[in-house]
Amino acid sequence: MKKILTLLSLLIAGYYGYTQTNQPIADVNSTGSGFQQQQNEQLLAEAFRNQRSNLQIAGEGEVERILSDDLQGSRHQRFTLRLASGQSLLIAHNIDLASRIENLSEGDQVLFFGEYEWNERGGVIHWTHRDPAGRHPDGWLKHAGKTYQ
Repeated sequence: MKKILTLLSLLIAGYYGYTQTNQPIADVNSTGSGFQQQQNEQLLAEAFRNQRSNLQIAGEGEVERILSDDLQGSRHQRFTLRLASGQSLLIAHNIDLASRIENLSEGDQVLFFGEYEWNERGGVIHWTHRDPAGRHPDGWLKHAGKTYQ
């Protein structure tokens, strides 16, 4: 009986953890509240500290550096954002599934909604596009009044 209760407890805890990490946290847009953005930045900082991944989240940052495209497998436009909190994020935007952000420059503001994956440099945001299979929340990037997804 003790083994069954332990197994049941693990299953419940596992399910709770799965549903918490795979639910959208917030979807902000260009008129999103400052409070919500601050809350999301706190969630990103916590995810970085705890090495947590698979976090669906929205945010905004300033383009810090534009990197070369990743051409291995699916092609990705890559750039880093600096959040107001100081955290740096790599944006890996799939340009086989979504339009490239044209005329992107260092210092530009970019809003995002995608999936956070931990790495030692601050993390990566990907899934900034629609899911053609419909199994993942659709993500997006917003730059200069235009949405890319």
